[in-house]
Amino acid sequence: MNQWVFHKATEPATMKTWRQAKGLAERTHRAFGTMGKDSGLTLIELMVAIALLGVLVNLASPGFMEWQDHLRLKRAARDLYSNVQHTKLGAIKANANWAIVFDNSVTPGRYFVCSDDGGDGWDGPPQMGGNDTQVKEARLVAYSSEIDYGHGHATKNASAAGGAFPANDISYTANVLVFDSRGMCNTGYVYLENHRTKAMAERHTYAVGTRTNGVVFSRKWFPASNSWGDASGG
Repeated sequence: MNQWVFHKATEPATMKTWRQAKGLAERTHRAFGTMGKDSGLTLIELMVAIALLGVLVNLASPGFMEWQDHLRLKRAARDLYSNVQHTKLGAIKANANWAIVFDNSVTPGRYFVCSDDGGDGWDGPPQMGGNDTQVKEARLVAYSSEIDYGHGHATKNASAAGGAFPANDISYTANVLVFDSRGMCNTGYVYLENHRTKAMAERHTYAVGTRTNGVVFSRKWFPASNSWGDASGG
């Protein structure tokens, strides 16, 4: 598990806010404390510190919410990447086809790792009305009620050729990614976004996809360069 280390330049807004409020309280105490013999905080000093803390929290809240939303979306994309790898390894180990069935019939969406199609093609487990054997279920709502399939502010899909996005932001045929016993698979991408940010141009976007040789990708949209890049750096 990666350890999160926050330096001053990148620390979360709440940490920075508390540090600023603490400093203000100490400065207030030094200013007023010289007026009396008591070395403790007076009621007036405490009230001033609390008022300043409230102001700073209000100022920092939008930035903190944006940081938290991005972190949740990033976690959802990383877990999807890991589950795709798990499906590939499962197919190789079992010497049989395994699949991920993506379901956008519910909001937020979900997906299922399945190890058998029941002999009639991949149509999902009983929760989707099919008879596939379910290995794992992943619900996007577990990260946030605002995280769902979507391409946010990206202007072209994550394939080498670019172009338009699929209507449901899942480019796999019939919404199914299938690995065979050699780890080979069909090609495609799945796009994730966070709906909390109402302005489309401000939404972060991640894409997880595969090539026919079984290579798995995780990409992030970078608006500054109007392009997709490796998502491992954030």
